[in-house]
Amino acid sequence: MGHRIAAGTTLTYDQSHWIPVQRRGPLPTFYYHDHFVEVLDFVEQHYAHVLLAQHAECIRQYRALSREAQCLYVRLVNRKGRLFARKRLRYPELGDLGPVVAELLREGWVGAADERCFEDMLGFLTRDQIYHALIPRMAGVSRALKKTELLQLIREHVPPAELFDALDTSHILVQRRTEEVSYLLFLYFGEIRTSLSRFTMRDLGLVQTQNLKDVYEPRFSDRDEAREHFYFASRLARVKKADASTLAELSQESADWPEANFSGSAALRDQLAYDLGRAAERGKNTELALTLYHRGESAKCGERTIRILLANGTREEARTHLEQCLEAPRSDDEWHFANDLYERKFNKKRTSTLTDVLRASESVDIDESKSGAPERAVIEYYQGRDIAAYRSENRLWRTLFGLLFWDLLFADDDSRMHSPFEFLPAALANNSFWATQQQQIEERLALLQEPAQAKKQILKVSTRHYGTHNGVFRWRQSMNDALFALLDHAPPAALQEILLRFCQDYKDARYGYPDLMIVEDGSLRFEEVKTEGDSLRRNQLLRLKQLEQAGFRADVLRVRWIVDPNQEYVVVDVETTGGRGENHRVTEIGAVKVRGGKIIDKFQTLLNPQRAIPTNITRLTGISASMVADAPLFADIADDFAAFMGDSIFVAHNVDFDYRFIASEFGRIGRPFRHAKLCTCASMRRLFPGQKSYSLDSLSRQYGIPLQQHHRAMCDAEAATELLFMINDKRQES
Repeated sequence: MGHRIAAGTTLTYDQSHWIPVQRRGPLPTFYYHDHFVEVLDFVEQHYAHVLLAQHAECIRQYRALSREAQCLYVRLVNRKGRLFARKRLRYPELGDLGPVVAELLREGWVGAADERCFEDMLGFLTRDQIYHALIPRMAGVSRALKKTELLQLIREHVPPAELFDALDTSHILVQRRTEEVSYLLFLYFGEIRTSLSRFTMRDLGLVQTQNLKDVYEPRFSDRDEAREHFYFASRLARVKKADASTLAELSQESADWPEANFSGSAALRDQLAYDLGRAAERGKNTELALTLYHRGESAKCGERTIRILLANGTREEARTHLEQCLEAPRSDDEWHFANDLYERKFNKKRTSTLTDVLRASESVDIDESKSGAPERAVIEYYQGRDIAAYRSENRLWRTLFGLLFWDLLFADDDSRMHSPFEFLPAALANNSFWATQQQQIEERLALLQEPAQAKKQILKVSTRHYGTHNGVFRWRQSMNDALFALLDHAPPAALQEILLRFCQDYKDARYGYPDLMIVEDGSLRFEEVKTEGDSLRRNQLLRLKQLEQAGFRADVLRVRWIVDPNQEYVVVDVETTGGRGENHRVTEIGAVKVRGGKIIDKFQTLLNPQRAIPTNITRLTGISASMVADAPLFADIADDFAAFMGDSIFVAHNVDFDYRFIASEFGRIGRPFRHAKLCTCASMRRLFPGQKSYSLDSLSRQYGIPLQQHHRAMCDAEAATELLFMINDKRQES
């Protein structure tokens, strides 16, 4: 039987594992109103200095509304979009909504739909409504057109005034004051948010808030800084879900962008320029893309500019840009990019530095049964040779940084957070840590010269504060083992140089570090693990170079997977209620275990998915609700399936689909599911090229593999097993 979850407990996914979270009781009736008032109180207390008169007046007028009107408006804030059908508003706790809506209309918090809501209206209308609005102007429009195609026709052929004349908008409400409310939420959260869902998740016990400090520091020192940040952040949020017309509007507006006088708003502007430029490139408009990239000042915008110039054949202009990057790079990463590209394009170097480093790296041979977790496999490889190996990545450095500077970041009288939902100290978020505490930082860095003193400091902090949530690192029981090994074997000056980067620019320094730390014969080195098909990313190469420059040895290690003819594989196929593991469930599992080219066992069961099976799925698979009504739950067969899998490699045709569903089912009962994977579809493409289709059905016909009951789990698993035999024969030949 599977593990049972205690009543009142749910599961949340944390990094790489599921953890139980105790659910809290039911929310109060007017919880959403309390949340909005909490935001207003916080903003008035901490951000009065950045409010314009219109924002202060908005808060005053909101508080002057009746409680029912306040509640209804917050309900609208939490709904998707700005338009609402009046007859669809159902909030029994507010009683008769007629007078409440009338009050909001009278006071200007909602209004009637008009031409200013043209784009919102297009998103609000159904496909049939859009079609009928087109008929008067385009009688021959096809009913087969998709909604996106109909919308394009509306934009091209129906003026906004005519569209609204053709619609009955008397029942449609438009949320007003959206700009003011968006600004207030931005001040609280530091990002564009359109709802108060995080408060609800907090009250349900699904999202934590920090309890390190109850003293908060505004993230903006004055009104200009706040308004600049909001201007670029609000447009950046629109880009992420914009259609072609909105992208065109935002791109045209770029000529009128305000100056970005603060580092945070400049970063937002640069990201906005980059995202719009990439959208223009996807639309084949490189001239517009260049214009947009010139609006930004980031290395990313500069790189895209250079690549477009090279693609357009303007080599000398590209050369000039590259030389500027080399002479005055904005970052180490930009210099490495420019140097690499300059060598390849103008000095006829044939391969990139990334490729050179990867090709020159050493390699180890490890059995492919370990391929599901390459870093763990390498650690076991070293441990089998009595060599100490630790998982490092970013967490080693962030943990060392957080513990060494804990009191300065979290306990000092000057330490601050921006809001209850933010765990990252304000000094790291706004990059002021080094500037404001340089002397204390240098004193703490000096501890690294005496490893015993540094370990004493880390042990004291980790003992006193273990488990305290923070925005820098995650606690782990064995974390001090790796930290102490690092302190015992690393050159102190090298440690100081890397940690100084964290102090001076935490947001840039916190990512990209090698996977493993190895201690062999008293010497310490870092290794970035790469397997077949992996590429070395630029930020990974940058960290390797920075570690080397600081005084560490930092390498790339390639892993080659060995095919063992006696390895056990389990070929799995699942039938489901739909295509997404988060929302849908497994209805049938078929699995075939093989070893040495022979089938040695089989596993098959129907499952009760505890949800409806859509009609189209029943037509496809033949599995109906009545067939699974008395079938076991997944929890009932979880132990049996886990035992059947053992240490086998998980194989499937399009393996990620089947693996994701099985892992999700295990996750729902609070259990991990981790196995090496092999995809018969991808392997057939690589080893048997030239087929028109690599679907299971097509490959079975091509190679004479029986498939009498396609889309039933055992039949499909047996067919995929025959493909696995072909794949392994081919792999062992080579």
